[in-house]
Amino acid sequence: MPSPATRLRRRVPALATTLGVASGLGLAMGLSATPAALAGSGVTITSYGHSALAIRGGGATVLINPFKAVGCAAGLAEPRISADVILASSRLLDEGAPVASGRMLVAPGSYRVAGLEIEGTATPHDRIGGRRFGQATIWRWRQGGLTFAHLGGTAAALKPEDQVLLGRPDVLIIGVGGGAKVYNGSEAAEVVRSLEPRRVIPVQYVSGTTPAQCDQEGVQPFLDAMAGTTIQRPGRSLRLPGTLPEGTVIEVMR
Repeated sequence: MPSPATRLRRRVPALATTLGVASGLGLAMGLSATPAALAGSGVTITSYGHSALAIRGGGATVLINPFKAVGCAAGLAEPRISADVILASSRLLDEGAPVASGRMLVAPGSYRVAGLEIEGTATPHDRIGGRRFGQATIWRWRQGGLTFAHLGGTAAALKPEDQVLLGRPDVLIIGVGGGAKVYNGSEAAEVVRSLEPRRVIPVQYVSGTTPAQCDQEGVQPFLDAMAGTTIQRPGRSLRLPGTLPEGTVIEVMR
């Protein structure tokens, strides 16, 4: 019969092999699962009012349209948070104010930030070719398995090339309050119908008493123009999975 020492020597290589295989499998699973999990993990969206949203998911935080509490954003708490990237429609203080920390993108172009591929294209901010408010930027990116389109600060009709850039987004963020530089309800509804997104988050509208020198209205004209579409009211926070079902749903946040 082999001695206890001999039996131990025989067991050690087998045990080492077993542990090596197990640790190798664990490492491989960790390395392969992490990117996949991040890619389709979904997102959590937090509303700060006006057109400011923080979108967290896919290993990154995206803040859109940080504002100073002026104009139609008067009385709101400014979104003084930290983000990996800030996507602003323009440098106007109600949609591109330097109140948050992070890399702010305003100019059109192709960017790669925090693992996100982001495309921005110029469009007139107003309905008269930008002659009053200049140019705005509309944004497209993918995060947490979802494709986003950000039209939070423009009143211009989409050009064919804009529609090619935006494609059919999973989530469309669109201004609906009207006024000189934001879509009104019927204009926003036309954009929604042309892009056919799965989720629509209306922004840039008045909630409650209209601030002085604000030319925007509430969200109801947009909802009326989208009659028959499912409407949900998640409040200030919204969680979306990495895959969304067919059909358009409007998420009225506040």
